[in-house]
Amino acid sequence: MRFLATVILFCSPLVHAFDYSHGTSYIEPLKYDADFSHFEYVNPDAPKGGTLRAPDMGTFDSFNGILDKGRVVNGFARLGEGNLVYDRLLEPSIDEPASYYGRLATGIWVAEDFTQFAFKIREGARWHDGIPLTVEDVVHTFETLKENGAAGVKTALMELDTIEKISDNEVLFTTRPGARSNPDLVFVVGGYSILPKHYWATRDISKTTLLPPLGSGPYRAGKIELGRNIILERVDDYWGAEIPVNRGRYNFDRVKYDYFRDESVQLEAIKGDVIDIRNETVSKNWTVAYSFPAVQAGYFKKELVDLARPWGLWGPIMWNLDRKRFQDIRVREALWLLSEFRLTNRILMHGFYNYAKSYFYNSPMASSGLPSKEELALLEPLRGRIPDRVFSEPWLGNETSGYGYDREHLKRSLQLFKEAGWQVRDGVMVNVETGQPFRISFIFISPFSLRQETPFMRMLNMVGIETTARSPELSNWLYRMRNGKFDGGSISFESGNVPGLMLRNRLGTASANSEGGQNWNRIRDAAVDVMVDHVMAARTPEDFYAATRALDRILLWNFYYIPGLGAPGYRLVYWDKFGIPENRSRLQRAAWLDTWWWDESKAERVRAGMAELTSR
Repeated sequence: MRFLATVILFCSPLVHAFDYSHGTSYIEPLKYDADFSHFEYVNPDAPKGGTLRAPDMGTFDSFNGILDKGRVVNGFARLGEGNLVYDRLLEPSIDEPASYYGRLATGIWVAEDFTQFAFKIREGARWHDGIPLTVEDVVHTFETLKENGAAGVKTALMELDTIEKISDNEVLFTTRPGARSNPDLVFVVGGYSILPKHYWATRDISKTTLLPPLGSGPYRAGKIELGRNIILERVDDYWGAEIPVNRGRYNFDRVKYDYFRDESVQLEAIKGDVIDIRNETVSKNWTVAYSFPAVQAGYFKKELVDLARPWGLWGPIMWNLDRKRFQDIRVREALWLLSEFRLTNRILMHGFYNYAKSYFYNSPMASSGLPSKEELALLEPLRGRIPDRVFSEPWLGNETSGYGYDREHLKRSLQLFKEAGWQVRDGVMVNVETGQPFRISFIFISPFSLRQETPFMRMLNMVGIETTARSPELSNWLYRMRNGKFDGGSISFESGNVPGLMLRNRLGTASANSEGGQNWNRIRDAAVDVMVDHVMAARTPEDFYAATRALDRILLWNFYYIPGLGAPGYRLVYWDKFGIPENRSRLQRAAWLDTWWWDESKAERVRAGMAELTSR
């Protein structure tokens, strides 16, 4: 196919070698046909207007979203929900597991072996300065990402070889010779923000910037208070407002993000009508903090949204495997045995969470019971390089009564420490040979995450392990986690529906060895790498789920993370000022950002009602 395409392209540039489609999907067929006018989860006639006020934690110090350096402001992210200023080649459909449709691209072609894919660029796309968006911008973007992008970006694009302009409105991507077939690569390429070549021609894209760059998307930067807030203003003459993937979306005239240093202050801000909507991240707050009069009167809404998506692990403990003591699987299992999900959930989390016993919790990718014959076909070649219990024992988690620590677990933990060369002497866990005390320095993203792990740290102290725990400012937390300046930490492991490149970035050896990579706990496991490759090579649902489940077992029985909290839903709280589509998608967490709209009648009802409540 590649040879044939090349011959046709170079012998007859007027003849198109590719049979373009309006979209592309993985495993499941496309839901929407070529003449669809809008997604079903939007209101195509939604009015434009109003301001949405949303929060974020921490601060920001850059508008350059392609780098590891600094923290980029909301709206300027390189992909995903945080990108409002740029356009991308493809748009995901959030009522399908893994389907993408043309945004900047009117057509997409993908080779059967995924070694090549091409896009036909839509006519009429333009930058905010009026200059047309062209194939040259697309080529420039990916050449720039390969050279200057963050480590995770370079890892995601490592299989990409050439990016070629093959006509005035077509671009061809080709993978490296010998690269493994990767169906996720086209989705990654299709999801990255396209950058303006002419704008960056006189600027250094390898550095952070405090000047908002030129975009092409539905919003542009308005008023900014550096590090504190930003207002994004809707572009009235946005070129893509009425294309099928955008119709009915991006309805607010302004989106304002306020940045907070403290979760409690953020809570009081929404109760005080300083912000409109947020995801409540603290189960205690969810249980007890939303009983104020506005809730009782119906002006303020509290919804547990059951999303049909992989939730994965919510805030699991992870170990820095560059620390020698955590490289011993017996030590990791011993530490796992000292954890106590049921007790923590009952006392500190108000019983809110489920027990997530899989890296792919809440999805068909999760393992259960003993391996199937399809899984065994993938696991058997790795026998001897993975724990034997992968084959013989179902993973049941660290189940306890939730009313005190399990003596048998404690006994087994101390035995494993002893086998690994650690023993309690005079109340201190020490290395038998060196006498070195066992210490763990934890870094957590917030005080609430720290509080969540206090029962675990108390148990560690009981067996003689000295612990310290800090919750630094977010930028400092990012720096320390990225650079391995921690012993134990916590970060959620949330997989997408097609998680191939995410798995490579979070779990792969190459990412662990890459400065700025996303494998923060430095897993270097050849068996994990092999199984991630199987996930990425799958072409049928049967092969895909066999590979994810087999990978899940390898990760669980190696005790790289301590699983625990499994979210039963998305805790959404908001003032009742908005119109909401009838067919709400259950796949996207922040659908309110681009599918809701300002409802003046509802907003007036809230204003009048609150005026009456506060005057009593």
